[in-house]
Amino acid sequence: MSAAGTRGHRQGGRPVIRVLLDAQPGIEVAGESADGEAAVRAVRELRPDVVLMDIRMPVLDGLAATRRVTGNPRLGEVKVVMLTTFELDEYVFEAIRSGASGFLVKDTEPDELLRAVRAVAAGDAPLKPGVTRRLIAEFAARSEEPAAAGALDRLTEREREVMALVGMGLSNEEIARRLVVSPLTAKTHVSRMEKLGARDRAQLVVPAYESGLVRPGWLG
Repeated sequence: MSAAGTRGHRQGGRPVIRVLLDAQPGIEVAGESADGEAAVRAVRELRPDVVLMDIRMPVLDGLAATRRVTGNPRLGEVKVVMLTTFELDEYVFEAIRSGASGFLVKDTEPDELLRAVRAVAAGDAPLKPGVTRRLIAEFAARSEEPAAAGALDRLTEREREVMALVGMGLSNEEIARRLVVSPLTAKTHVSRMEKLGARDRAQLVVPAYESGLVRPGWLG
C-alpha cells in the first residue's frame, strides 16, 4: 500500500508522519507536498492508495485539491483522508461532500493514524460513530439539496438497511453483527452501494441522512 502526505501535523509535521508510516510493514510513503497544487500534481503522477490531505494549505486549499483528485476518473482508486484541527471543523462538511473518505484530527495518536490509513486502503472510513452522527446530522440540516429519493428506488430492502447502518457510522464489523452476517458479506453489501455513484462509504452517509433513512439523533 502506498500513501502520500501533505502539509503538517501538530506532533511534528510531515517528517514525523513519513517516518511513522515508512516504519510499518506493507506501507510505503510515495511522496509528500507542501501545498495543494503540488499535492494534486504528485497524486496524478504517483497514484497512491491513500492521501493524507491537510484542509488548510497554501496556493490551493485541501478542499479544492481533494475535489481535483476525486473528480478525476483516472484517480478513482485514490482515497483521501482530510487532516483537520478540530473534529467538528466547519470545513469537514465540505470535505465529505468533496469526496474525502474520512477525516482525522491533527493530534491523532500514531496507532489511530495507522489504523485509519489501513482502514481507508481496505475500503472502510475513519469516521467515529459518535462524530459521524453529529457531523452529518449538522451537514444534513444545512444542506439545501433535495433528498435523494429517486436514487434509493434502485436499492433493495437489505441495501437500504445497510445504508442506514452506514449512515449511523457503523463499521463493517458492527454492521455484520447487527445483521447477523459475516464481515465479508457486510463489506459486499456496502460495496454494492456504488450504484448510487458513491465513491466510498463516507459518501453514503450524506444521502442516508438526506433521504430520511437516518434522522438526526436517531441511534437505531
